[in-house]
Amino acid sequence: MFKPKKGAIAAGDELTAQAGYEILKAGGNAFDGAIAATLMSFVASSTITSMGGGGFMISCYHGEDISLLDFFTETPLQKRPANAIDFFPVIVDFGDKTQKFHVGKGTMATPGNLAGLFHIHRKYGTLPFKELVIPAVEAAKKGVILHKQTKYQADILKPILNLSKTGRQIYSEKNEIKKLGQSYRLPLFADFLEYISKEGPREFYEGEISEKISKDSFDHGGHLTRDDFINYKVIERKPLDFIYRGYQVFTNPPPNSGGPLINFTLSLLDQFKLDKIKWGSADHLSLLSHAIEYTSMARQEVFVENRYSPKVMKMLFDDNFYQSILHSLKKETGKSGNTTHVSIADEDDNFVSITTSVGEGCGYYIPGTHIMMNNMLGEEDLNPEGFHEWKTGTRLSSMMSPTLFIKNKKPIATLGSGGSNRIRSAIVQSISNFIDFEMPPDESVNSPRVHWEDNHLDVEPGFDMDIIEKLHLPQGAKTIFWSEKNMYFGGVHGVFKDKSNNLIPAGDRRRVGATKKLN
Repeated sequence: MFKPKKGAIAAGDELTAQAGYEILKAGGNAFDGAIAATLMSFVASSTITSMGGGGFMISCYHGEDISLLDFFTETPLQKRPANAIDFFPVIVDFGDKTQKFHVGKGTMATPGNLAGLFHIHRKYGTLPFKELVIPAVEAAKKGVILHKQTKYQADILKPILNLSKTGRQIYSEKNEIKKLGQSYRLPLFADFLEYISKEGPREFYEGEISEKISKDSFDHGGHLTRDDFINYKVIERKPLDFIYRGYQVFTNPPPNSGGPLINFTLSLLDQFKLDKIKWGSADHLSLLSHAIEYTSMARQEVFVENRYSPKVMKMLFDDNFYQSILHSLKKETGKSGNTTHVSIADEDDNFVSITTSVGEGCGYYIPGTHIMMNNMLGEEDLNPEGFHEWKTGTRLSSMMSPTLFIKNKKPIATLGSGGSNRIRSAIVQSISNFIDFEMPPDESVNSPRVHWEDNHLDVEPGFDMDIIEKLHLPQGAKTIFWSEKNMYFGGVHGVFKDKSNNLIPAGDRRRVGATKKLN
């Protein structure tokens, strides 16, 4: 009989955190809990993540072996002409800002979430997979009540959810998204989980399910074929690691873009003594906003074109290029798809972070499963060289970057975030808050944030507006003051260790962050 395992979890929904907690309580380790919680996220946060998407995991096994699993989406092996695909724009309204995304069957890339979760289980799991699906199966059958955040997510994604009869049946009544307090059910997904937990992932990648997707793709303007599913593989990568203020930080390596850009921003901040600066002051906000700005510049000038090159990190940190960026930053500071994340750790120093996404979803549901497929080929941020310019059979470069850091050879924290292009700035600010300003974990992930992109600075409420308005920004730059904190700025969920080695979970309330702890 398994003995309950002490641990802590932070996730983007109460049900998701509870699923991981129940597995720890049943004697599973952090990896078992992370799998169960991720499966539950496909139910509780089904509009922003699903089995039809992809993800990454960074982990520390028994306090020593640090590894990175890439089970993100992959571009199809063949490409149809742009004028022959199902590909069209939708506008997502966040409230204070809108963003254009593209959907349709021509935006589907090969999904990796199912392959990734089974790979994690084979390598690190201790409980049978059929036990790990139980919380998600029960919730999918019983129904999930729409609360403020999930109602908001469904509302802003209504143009996509209402594209199909299945989406309308799940989330809508009379063509309107269900009201707060009403519930939606995913009984076909429950059946899928029960079946797949016994049979394994082959049915999805080599059997009838991939056949259905391929046929619908061929008939209705998609690129995917059965070969894309049969040839999909989870990739084990060496994590990108670097030093920040004496902490060793591990994150997602190239061709992923988030990890290298987190590395670049933190390396710039590392050149300044933030312990002498007050959080939220003019000096802090000037340095932070310009560091994010110059990282965006470095991404466009160096990273995008070379992201698949083994020399990309050397190019990003080329002395002449880096010093020119640093020189500009010092001059400036002298002047006044959707994604979800699970972090979990246990008493054996197993630290696990999994970030998964379906993008915004493409509007197409796999027949008989209640699983929406991803729209990664329609995500502008994942296609920086332009739509339809992707190379065939290639892992897409994502901003998703589960991150872990250690000190004195001991894991201190693991965290990650959703939020599309805002993921890197959300993680940077949370790490800096914890290390530079010694904020408690909850404050580290919930303090207001800024983000620089496309010559404008987005600012959450909580900063001094007079200070923000006096920042020296590039000519023509626009400042957008948001009326309230928003999931647009990410959703950082992490588990931290305090000085007494106690595990402390912290959930981002922008995405109804929920935490559980088993003592």
